[in-house]
Amino acid sequence: MGNDKTNMIVAIALSLAVLLGWNYFVAAPRVEQQRQATLQSQAALKNGAATTPDGVPSASPKEGGPSAPVPGTLPGAAAGQGGIEPREAVIARSPRITIDTPALAGSIALKGGRIDDVLLKNYHETVSDESPRIVLLSPTGTANPYYGEFGWVGQNAGPLPGSETLWTADATTLSAGKPVTLTYDNGAGLLFRRIIAVDDKFMFTVRDEVENKGSAAVSLYPYGLVSRWGKPTTQGYYVLHEGMIGVLGADGLQEYTYDHLAKEPVLGNVATKGKSWTGVTGGFVGITDKYWAAAAIPDQAAPYTGSFTERADGATKVYQASVLGGVRVVDPGTTATATQQLFAGAKEVNTINAYQKDLGIEKFDLMIDWGWFHFITKPMFRALDFFYHLFGNFGVAILVVTLCLKLLFLPIANKSYKSMAKMKAVQPEMAAIRERYGDDKLKQQQAMMELYKKEKINPVAGCWPVLIQIPVFFALYKVLFITIEMRHAPFFGWIKDLAAPDPTSLLNLFGLLPYAAPDVVHLGIWPIVMGITMFIQMKMNPAPPDPVQAQIFTFMPIVFTFMLGSFPAGLVIYWAWNNTLSVIQQYVIMRRNGVKVELWDNLRGMFRRKPADKNAPAKG
Repeated sequence: MGNDKTNMIVAIALSLAVLLGWNYFVAAPRVEQQRQATLQSQAALKNGAATTPDGVPSASPKEGGPSAPVPGTLPGAAAGQGGIEPREAVIARSPRITIDTPALAGSIALKGGRIDDVLLKNYHETVSDESPRIVLLSPTGTANPYYGEFGWVGQNAGPLPGSETLWTADATTLSAGKPVTLTYDNGAGLLFRRIIAVDDKFMFTVRDEVENKGSAAVSLYPYGLVSRWGKPTTQGYYVLHEGMIGVLGADGLQEYTYDHLAKEPVLGNVATKGKSWTGVTGGFVGITDKYWAAAAIPDQAAPYTGSFTERADGATKVYQASVLGGVRVVDPGTTATATQQLFAGAKEVNTINAYQKDLGIEKFDLMIDWGWFHFITKPMFRALDFFYHLFGNFGVAILVVTLCLKLLFLPIANKSYKSMAKMKAVQPEMAAIRERYGDDKLKQQQAMMELYKKEKINPVAGCWPVLIQIPVFFALYKVLFITIEMRHAPFFGWIKDLAAPDPTSLLNLFGLLPYAAPDVVHLGIWPIVMGITMFIQMKMNPAPPDPVQAQIFTFMPIVFTFMLGSFPAGLVIYWAWNNTLSVIQQYVIMRRNGVKVELWDNLRGMFRRKPADKNAPAKG
């Protein structure tokens, strides 16, 4: 097989790898929506003098002392679960403390003491600022309960605060720098205080205190949990994790999808499945969506038991991420304390990193799904973020970063293009070798290798620009797909969201025709621009002598144009801009090396009629 065919096979293999790989792993159709809207039943768990909060199971921790409940394995009482009601009605039914910070709005229920009503002030459902704000947490009784809960579990301590406990508050509003204190006296010698503070972003700090005014010591265990009722709608992409997430000490990052959790063994109770880790120090547990998350963060210096669980409450699945601290023996006249935190908000990169650094939360940056190639995706985001703050536009940042990458890899690309230029210069000699040795492929290859050695040509040098572009392509796609900073980030003109596909469509002439184009074949302006630049780049080189190869090269830009039609606009803009820079670079290098640029001849040849074959039989 001739060397040009070998290079062609390599090029085709790389192209197919991109085409098939991205279709399978990235551009796969979204999974069917699996939201379940069901009624949630009422249940009450009573165990002698012990009380168990909603959704907290029983197990025996290793710390010693009396057996203590482990969060997340038994269904408990669901306040207000007589049926699903509108969110506003459920919130209005119970006394609450208002949450009002620069980033958050919502409230904390005095009945139960849960943080169960959180809206994100600076994020909306669509690009329009008039659209509804993102609702993150909601109370039980609504269609999709999702909340954070903290407290104590134990036995022989009298009534412990639970979902039905009515707390007393010393303020009506929780704001940044102005904490509130909740108080509850169980009437059996224990006085509970809960001091809740919040910063100007998304972090709540919950300090639970229990004062023993009785005559006997009690043993209590602090817990924190994030609970989500009903399986949420997920994106369903391979490159994005959605579900349970945590960093559990030496066990490191743990990620469980909702479906994966259902396959885990029974944990503590026949109705509960899941996974637990004992003797853990440092980290967090939580539930993550694409852009939002809620996480319970224990004391980073104290050992705890962490768990992910799924349990059934009627027809509804309840997913829970929880932590259980070590035993606190509270002697008469003393006070025990436990300080934990709740993250509830947007996964902003700089905010997440600041929490990891300032609060010492172990590997909290893994809350963002950077993937296996984080050593590429993280620097890519940093570069984009730097130029975004410099120019104020993420689209411009993509263009500048692409130019910087071109400059960074300029020596490799120049060497590659020079080798390609030399290949073109020796085309006559290569043709003579093929003619001289005819069907003797072995001697053809030997002669070709001697020619390459003599002219100092690397026959596979043309593949390097493609090989360099592929990891950059993956990294940029990952950044566009997972980082909230790219969400609803505009470019210029009709591109209002770089993380979404180009909204224009060829099928209605980009909005000129008075009907909405179907999404079956989505082909906007930027994908077409990308296809044109790719076509020009291929026409820079001579047409392959093999007609089949020539047809493959001709149709490849068309295939990629349709394939990238449904990709994020930012990625398509990058590809088009990168192609343009590559064309300019290749043109300059070819001219400097005295090699003819085939672009204009190839373009003219497309419209030139082929001469009639003189040997063809006459018609008629």
